[in-house]
This record gives sequence, structure tokens and C-alpha cells, in this order.
Amino acid sequence: MNSPLVIRPRAEDVEGQPILRPLPSAQCRSVGPFVFFDHMLETAYPAGKGMNIRQHPHIGLSTLTYLFVGQIQHKDSLGSDQIVQAGDVSWMTAGSAIAHVERTPPAQLAQDRRMHGLQVWLASPREHEQGPGHYSHHPAGTLPVSDNLGVSIRMIAGNGFCLESPVPVLSPTLYAELHLQTATSLLIPTEHQQRALYVLDGEAQLDGEPLPVHSLVVLPEGENATLFAESDCHAVLIGGAPLDGPRRINWNFVASDPALIDEARRRWAAGDWPQVPGESERIELPPARH
Repeated sequence: MNSPLVIRPRAEDVEGQPILRPLPSAQCRSVGPFVFFDHMLETAYPAGKGMNIRQHPHIGLSTLTYLFVGQIQHKDSLGSDQIVQAGDVSWMTAGSAIAHVERTPPAQLAQDRRMHGLQVWLASPREHEQGPGHYSHHPAGTLPVSDNLGVSIRMIAGNGFCLESPVPVLSPTLYAELHLQTATSLLIPTEHQQRALYVLDGEAQLDGEPLPVHSLVVLPEGENATLFAESDCHAVLIGGAPLDGPRRINWNFVASDPALIDEARRRWAAGDWPQVPGESERIELPPARH
């Protein structure tokens, strides 16, 4: 078996929320449609404080937010206003232009609380990059689960392990949450060309080799792999078909054509962008990177 690629994340801070970000990296730009992977570290917020990611734009991607602990409020320029509970999927497809806000729900601010979760970006296929925006919310109970012999698999998005999520992905996708009890194992098949594991908690091995916690481990293509839990293990598995060409990422914009990013930057800076109803604060355009 070829050796997997291990990507160590970099620590970042997004509007006060600490995160680990293994993707994108210089070693790997994408895994299937996934071009961005943020692990929102478990954070304790005292009463009166919370996450508040102000109005900001996107193009050419879908965002998927999935919480293990806590709640967020999602609002967007389509008029969506949704409280997202732990275990739900919040799915937003940007198309040619969308803006959204993510924050601790106001009703939650009166008490101490914790938040822990993941947000990923999936690059849209070129035929959908400039299409209409879309938002959908999928309660935890609508996501299919397999629970067998100490191994639980929840299909967050896409399909795999004979499960299919209702989330309306735009290309072949695999996004599964895994819980393995101590001394159990899971065969990871080759049903998707590209795959990567991220261990959130616990001690695990991949084909007999220790798996680092909080690192993205990209599996060799075309080879089965076996995940073994040395202790109770919590992980996610992402993947899918390779992108239909390279993508450029600039701030919150993803595109196959750099001209689309240039135009999006110009429009956001000029205020020529769909607005989130009832919101006035926004994150301003950062300086261009060269």
C-alpha cells in the first residue's frame, strides 16, 4: 500500500472563533469537491458572548456547516433565517453571488454555552458556478445512519456505505461522521476516487499505523484502507470525484476563472451585492493577494 498524505492544520481565528484549517494546503488543494475544511474547536462562550461572523460574500461554492455541540443562526441574502442545531446540516450554494451571516442565536446569549463543529466548502462544478443561489436545512433526524457492531456511520452529505444523504450536492460526494467503539474496525472502500480522514478525538490506526488527531489524512487512490479504533474514536471521512479542473480561492470566493474572482471582489467592494435582510454590518474586502 502507498503511504497516505498527512496534512497538519494551521491555527486560525475567524471573528473570535478559534479553528484548525488543514485544507487548502500547499500539499493538497482539494479532496473530491472539498476545497476548504475548518474545524471549529470546542469553545466555551460566557453569557453575553458568542460567535458573530458578520455579513460576507461567496461565489462558486457550497458551504456546509455541521455542529457537534451548540447552535448557530444562519441568515442569507435569499431571505433564509434558520436556527441550526447540533447534528443538523446547513447547506448553502452560492452560485454567482450570495451573502450570509453566522452567529450565536440571540436567545442563547443569556446563558453560558459551548460550540464545536465543522464547516467545509465544496467547489461547484463549472456548469453550476454562475447558477442561482440556494439554501436548505436538513434536521439531524433526516440524515441516514448505519449502526452495527460498535461502528456508527452518519452520512452528512453525498453517499457511501449503502447510505445516501438528502443534502443536494452538485457532484459525487462523500461526507460521513464516524463513531467507532474501542477495538472495532471499519473498511474504507474505494467507492469514491478521492478520500481523506480527519480524527476529531480518540486513538486510531490506519492499516496498522497510528493516525494523528486533528490532521487530514489523504488516502491513496484505488486502495482499500482499514480504520481501527484503539480507543473510542470520533472521525469524519470526506471525498468524492476529482474536480473538473483547477480552482482559484481568493478570500471567500472560489472559481475556475480568475476573472470571476476579480469581478466578485470589485462588486463587493463597491457594495453591488445581494444584501442579507435586516443586516447592516459586513466584513470588508481584504487587500488583494499577489
